[in-house]
Formats: sequence, C-alpha cells, structure tokens
Amino acid sequence: MRSTVLCFSGLDPSGGAGLQADIEAIGQSGAHAAVACTAITVQNSQQVFSFEATSKTLLLAQANAVVKDLPIRCVKSGMLGTTDNITALSEFLQQHPDYAYVLDPVLVANSGGALGDQATLVTAFRALIPLATIITPNTIELRALTGLDDLNQATAKLFDLGAKAVLVKGGHEPTQDYIKNTLYVAGKVVSETQCPRLDGEYHGSGCSLASFIAGRLAQGDSIENAVQLAESWLFGVLKNAESPVVNGQKIPKRF
Repeated sequence: MRSTVLCFSGLDPSGGAGLQADIEAIGQSGAHAAVACTAITVQNSQQVFSFEATSKTLLLAQANAVVKDLPIRCVKSGMLGTTDNITALSEFLQQHPDYAYVLDPVLVANSGGALGDQATLVTAFRALIPLATIITPNTIELRALTGLDDLNQATAKLFDLGAKAVLVKGGHEPTQDYIKNTLYVAGKVVSETQCPRLDGEYHGSGCSLASFIAGRLAQGDSIENAVQLAESWLFGVLKNAESPVVNGQKIPKRF
C-alpha cells in the first residue's frame, strides 16, 4: 500500500480547507491520507462562524485505530482548536517518534475567523515545535508564535524553541508583484523561492502546501525536495482556483 499521512485537522464543510484540502493534496502527492478529525467547523468558503472541537479521547481513538493497519510514515497537523487536542497530539507523536511530522500552526482562517483562542494556542503550540520535522507558518502565524515582529528574529526564536526546519510563507507580506518563501534547516537558509503574486485570496492554500509536503516526506523525499515539489504544485493549483463568490476567496483546484 502507498505510504500514508495521518492528518490531525478540522472539517471544513466548504471543502476548501481543512481535512478535504489535506486529503486532496496528499493524494496528488502520491501518498494516501488518513484523518483524525480535531473539530467540526461551521464555515463556508468566505467565513468561519463557529466550531466544536473533538474531545481528546475521541481524537486519540481515531488516530490509534488507523495506526493499527495503515503504513503511517508522516503526521500533518492543521487546526487543533484546543489545548487538550494539542496535548493529545504531543502524546501521540512521542509514542511514535519514527514518524515525520509537518506542523502547520493554524490560528485563524484566511477569512479572519477564529479557530481557537489565539493566546492560549500559541503557548500550547510550543510543545509541538521540537517534535516537528518542519513547521510551515505564514508570517502572521510566525509573529504570533514568537511575539516578534522582525521575521529573521522570529524565525531564529523558533529554532531556539527547538525547531528543526521552518518554511516561512510570505503571502501576507506587502510585496505587490511576488511572494517569497524561505526554507530554513537547522537555523540556516537553504532556499528562497519567488513566484508571481496571483490576484485574489485563496481558501485552503496553506493546508494544501503543508499536506503536499507531508505526502512527499511520507514517500522518503528530503525536506528540500518535498518543499520544492509542493511549491511548484501549489502555484498551478492556485492559478486554476475556482471562485464561488464574485470577488471572494477562491478554492484551489487541486485536481
């Protein structure tokens, strides 16, 4: 059977982000996706209204069930929603130290909707940082996680907190014509990539990128190769994104 990524993420009813984005992106990477649902959200492609988190007990039961019969090679986490769920994931990862782990530190949706109390989640996320093979924050998340505005200082602080590799996504920075992503491994820059900035906003782009990376890591790629393949794939996915609402957020066309 294909190598499997186990995703700890929330359910987005619109299918743009969350578990559906994970499943589609991982499938496109060539791996198989298994899921442990962290929360049921009430949202559409444009706005998050509310969510109800899965209990820690139920979350771990989901994960432990699939571990018994699927070839898990990597874990990917997105929305976790509560400190209990972050603790549950930390416990799970410590029981399975051989798994690669992609940490996408989701704090808010692109629409701005809250996916948990940010201050509380920021503190709790720090327990996951040393367990991650790679962390994929956008610059808003990077500044929130570290409390620092300067991106170089903020990234350095993640490594002080135990990070092994960090992909800083620059889509929220005020560069009008391009987006720059920077990959750091062991505290050093190993690659910088630029792509043209596409018009509009996208619902689920971060989920998609992190999940494709996870799928490639599950299949044995290096961090550098996994990131390069994921960035190239995502640009095509966003170029072909679909618009459910005029002038609203677009849904990436992952197939």
